[in-house]
Amino acid sequence: MSRSVLFVALAASVLAAPAQAAVLVTIDKSAQQMTVSVDGRPLHQWPVSTGKAGYDTPNGKFKAFRMERDHFSKEWDEAPMPFSIFFTQKGHAIHGSLDTKRLGSPASHGCVRLLPANAEKLFALVQQEGVLNTTVVLSGVAPSGVPAVARRAPRSDAEEAYAQPQYGRPQYQQQYGQQPQYGQQQQYGQLPRPVYGQQPVYGNPYYGQQQQAQPQYADPRATIYRDSYGQTYQVRPRSVFPFD
Repeated sequence: MSRSVLFVALAASVLAAPAQAAVLVTIDKSAQQMTVSVDGRPLHQWPVSTGKAGYDTPNGKFKAFRMERDHFSKEWDEAPMPFSIFFTQKGHAIHGSLDTKRLGSPASHGCVRLLPANAEKLFALVQQEGVLNTTVVLSGVAPSGVPAVARRAPRSDAEEAYAQPQYGRPQYQQQYGQQPQYGQQQQYGQLPRPVYGQQPVYGNPYYGQQQQAQPQYADPRATIYRDSYGQTYQVRPRSVFPFD
């Protein structure tokens, strides 16, 4: 009778103990984001930093197996790794990082970085539910991590023609004596060329104008005489010089 009572009491205590929930940590490397679920119910969503180029965090499904609250990397100059949860035998772990500005982009040497406060929350959850009851799943492709370079929008044809002079390309539309049309694009660095077959017209202020007659002056030294027959004679006065 006493054995039966003892067995019943032991069974009741086992049934009364709370069952550990399954913790699923899903990491999308393409989005650099972590989702924490408990028994299929999403609980947290945080930005992360996975491995950068040359140090890619491996994809796959892993079981967490070890936890360390204060861990320092022996491979990377004793770098602090607070609230570490290891999920590969090669040393990949989820841990907090002080390099918070780079969260959301690949920046680590293979581990999964979290904000220290978020890493502490995950550490406490895994510790409560059991490290061996935690699954880590990684998928996706990490971005290159190189910031996008701003590019100038392509210019229109009018802007391109205005900005870059066209050398050596003749312009046959402009003739001598024509004024440039305002409001149109002007090609700088070009000299207008004449239209072949047409001669430029130059204005001459003297052609076609009435010519003024020049006054005729009589020689003051000459004397005109008219004879009886109506003929005139011009007699030059004698000079004071003998051979004039």
